[in-house]
Parts: sequence; C-alpha cells; structure tokens
Amino acid sequence: MKGRLGTTAIIIAALAAAPASAGTLYKCVGGDGVTSYVSKRVAGAQCHAISYSREANRPRPAARRSPVPIPSPAAPATPAPVTASASAERSATAVSATAIGTHSSAAPPPPAAPVRRGDRVVSGQVYSYMQDGVRHYTSRRPTQAANLGPVRTIHYNFIERCYACGITSTVNFGTVRLNTTAFHGEIAAAAREFGVEEAVVRAIIHAESTYNPTALSRAGAQGLMQLMPPTAARFGVNDSYDATQNIRGGVQYLAWLLKRFNGDLTLAAAGYNAGEGAVDRHGGVPPYSETQYYVRRAAQLADRYRTALSQQ
Repeated sequence: MKGRLGTTAIIIAALAAAPASAGTLYKCVGGDGVTSYVSKRVAGAQCHAISYSREANRPRPAARRSPVPIPSPAAPATPAPVTASASAERSATAVSATAIGTHSSAAPPPPAAPVRRGDRVVSGQVYSYMQDGVRHYTSRRPTQAANLGPVRTIHYNFIERCYACGITSTVNFGTVRLNTTAFHGEIAAAAREFGVEEAVVRAIIHAESTYNPTALSRAGAQGLMQLMPPTAARFGVNDSYDATQNIRGGVQYLAWLLKRFNGDLTLAAAGYNAGEGAVDRHGGVPPYSETQYYVRRAAQLADRYRTALSQQ
C-alpha cells in the first residue's frame, strides 16, 4: 500500500463485500502476529470491535444551496479507471425507462489518455479464507494455508470516486470511447431478466467503474456497478467482485429504482448515485454537485450507447 491509503481501510472495505448479519467487524491479532478482520471474535486472539455503517447505499454527498452549472468539457480525455445476505424478491415487471439526454456526437472516440495528475488508483490484494466457520480477510497470505482449505486472493483497484462523479473531470462524455462488447452475456441476460434497457445498464457501468470488475471506492462501493455492501446484500450478491453477481444485483437494483420512479431514468440515476431517500427528500434530483454531474453524464452515455447498440 502506498501513500496515505492505509491497508486497514482497504481490508475493511473488502470485508464489507461479504454478507454479514451485523454492522460490527473485529480486528483480531493472532499469536503469530498476523492481523485479521473477521465477522466474530476468534478464540485465542486479541480482538476488538470495529463498527461500520450499513444504513445507506452511498454516503450522502455534502448538500449545496443550488445546483452548480455544468460547463461543457474542455477536451476529451480518458483518465485511469475510477471507481462503492438475504435475496430480495425479484421484480417480474419489465420497466421501460424514459429516455433522457439527447446529446450525441459523430466525432470518433479519442485514444486512451495517460493518467492525469491527481487521479489516485492504488492496486493491491487481500487474502480470504474460512476457519472454524469464520470468514477471515488479511493482507498477508496465511502461513498455514494447507490447513485452512481454499484461500482466495482478492485483487482490487482502490479509487477515490466513480468515473462520472468528478466535479472537475475533463472527460468529454460526448466523445469518450464506448464499450459495447465487455461482459456481453452477463449484461444481456440481466437486462432481459429484469427488463432494463441494455444501453442503460452499460451507461451505469461506464459511469461507475468503466468496466473494472475489481474497482473499490473510498466509500466502499465495489465491482463493476459499484454496489455498496447493504445494496449487495439486499439484492442477493454474495461476492461483489464476481462480474455475473455484480451485474445481476446492480441491474436488479436499477429495475427497482425505475419502477419506484415510474420509469424516469433521471430520477433512477440520481437514486443510484445519492440514494432513493435523497431523491424523495428533495422531490427530484438532489442539489448535490456530484449527483448533478453524474445524472447529466449518465444520460449522455445512455443516449450514445443506444445509438451504438442499434448500429451493431
């Protein structure tokens, strides 16, 4: 781990990907000096509780008195990918989203740009294993791995915020390169099952993680569709870094939001970013600068994906 991003924060965020019945984690130091973050106390180890919130899909951004004006992006650029259990009852009703955003561009997609200064994407890994019915996560590979059964290595890319959330982003979302082929089977299957337009699914994935299945945000949002742990648990996602599960859970959540907001994609996107409760409280898109930008950019991407997919 480099810079100011501590290994402890990464492990706690990774542990949040696993389903848990309570909002308490335990930091346990074993006799060998290895620190683990577990869902319950471990016999023979020194443990103390660490609490974390499971109340909302995302932490609420700071409110502003009025929406900030959204300037036209200066120049197209693609920064480094930036990137957020009981099964919920599946929705049987297909939801048709109200089209939003009419911006499209005939300009060819620009080549990928190098990482901009200030874009912090830290890669790493943690190890996960089961012992005595307890799921353990640690930054060091267990020395007794042969006696522990399968040890899973979880790779992650730790990022500051979602791709379309940056207030000062210079990405031109009217010309940024689209991806109409990644995870084709998984996206098509989930879109059919839950009745969500494939262009909308791809727009949200692009806006959230730019198709990075190992994305982990500072807020704890995980995977392709940047699911927060409570949302993942709510929609039956046991492993947010499994692309199939993440897409299925994220699309199911999108379908739920679209149904709740009567097919209005603007409000559904705002709910995906800031939480449906924030949309309800403000009677529309919340006046948070991040959400204002996110909704506009998601609309732009959805419109462009519709056009691109219709031409395939």
